[in-house]
Amino acid sequence: MLVHIFTQHEGTAADYHEGGNGLNHHVYDLAGIGIGPFNLSLAALLEDTPEVDSVFFDQKPEFDWHPGMLIVGTRLQVPFMADLVTLADPTNRYSFLNYLAEKNRLYPFYFLQRLDIPRREYNDYCKWVESELNNCCFGKKVTALDYLEDEGHYSLTVQDIHSGEEETIYSRNLVLGTGSSPVLPEAFRDLASERVFHTSQFLDYQDHCRDARSITVVGSGQSAAEAFRELLKERMEHNYKLTWITRSASFFSMEESKLTVEQFSPDYVNYFYQFPQDKKDRIFATQDLLYKGISSHTITDIYNLLYENSVSNEEINVDLQVLTEVNGIREKGDTYEIECRQWEQDYEFTRESDVVIVGTGYHPNVPAFVKDISDYISWDDKGRYEVQPDYRLKVNVPNDIYVQSGISHSHGIGSTNLGLAVHRNKIIINHLLGREKYPIYEKNVFQNFDARKL
Repeated sequence: MLVHIFTQHEGTAADYHEGGNGLNHHVYDLAGIGIGPFNLSLAALLEDTPEVDSVFFDQKPEFDWHPGMLIVGTRLQVPFMADLVTLADPTNRYSFLNYLAEKNRLYPFYFLQRLDIPRREYNDYCKWVESELNNCCFGKKVTALDYLEDEGHYSLTVQDIHSGEEETIYSRNLVLGTGSSPVLPEAFRDLASERVFHTSQFLDYQDHCRDARSITVVGSGQSAAEAFRELLKERMEHNYKLTWITRSASFFSMEESKLTVEQFSPDYVNYFYQFPQDKKDRIFATQDLLYKGISSHTITDIYNLLYENSVSNEEINVDLQVLTEVNGIREKGDTYEIECRQWEQDYEFTRESDVVIVGTGYHPNVPAFVKDISDYISWDDKGRYEVQPDYRLKVNVPNDIYVQSGISHSHGIGSTNLGLAVHRNKIIINHLLGREKYPIYEKNVFQNFDARKL
């Protein structure tokens, strides 16, 4: 038997070998492409599911979750129980509480008395989990994908990012966990640099902010607010002018009341899924403040810092501009001129800034290699995946493709919520096994969304 070792880092590997199944190559039951929290959760839950032979690939050299936004003091927006395994199996050794035990941090966490945890700690927890797994391979980029009709499985071309060497991997089923990509508006793309950048690169370019005379943050979501808060903390020390622009009518707080957040539940996912696509799109368009607003503690921090900045009689040198859209940007000497319009007044004006940070969100990442098999996949009239209730793409072959990202249009606002990752993976594992390993409950929350079930 010939064995090729895909080394992730010391102590972890995945094997590709020949023989078995009447073929001249090994065929996995499941190959995962992308290792973010959703697929990492699936990989962890599959480790004690020997019936499913799985392997996961990611082109990054190691797990790192939004590294440019791992700002000290930022918190995860869901409770720690939304870890990689607990909501499926609280006794699983990859739980967050067991991570704390392994790191001798149980007592500090106990005295912290908080449900939410630092984002940096969540990232460290995920790194700890992937270091323990044998089915995750980093530094491996999937460059091509094919479906072998005669053999009834998929083939993946996997390239080592360091050596450039390629291997072919075979799998009966796939799971896509390719996440999302930062959205930089078209007007900014030609100027993208260490002085014009997306919030996802904030920590990478923070030193350039400290040396600037003026900084502008565009957008009013959580990432923009966190970048603005960090800049506001350092403004008095570095003495730059700080501006925050949003086209929204205000810097709105995210809706976080306990009954409202029940919409991030399996119950609401099932309710939302039943509607025709055009109605789903209309509903989704009304739900911005459930996932696009700013957490209340972040707004409180910002207001406290603004108050602190205003203590002396000197000008605070901080502007918060609402109701204003940014329509363009151009270089002006060693700075940038931003074209703005206060849309309620229909008044146009410009602002100059040495650094411009754009917090305009993310869009689903559909990798180029998916186009290799696009003829096997059903797409809607807007070019989005058509997804079945159990997170399988609608395909015209007997082998399944499960999907973790790019499904907000089909499964609603909870599609990117970490609190639903484990529930999704329970469904995927049950389907792979053809039996219910993990119970799926119809009723999980206090309120009822579907009147037909009264």
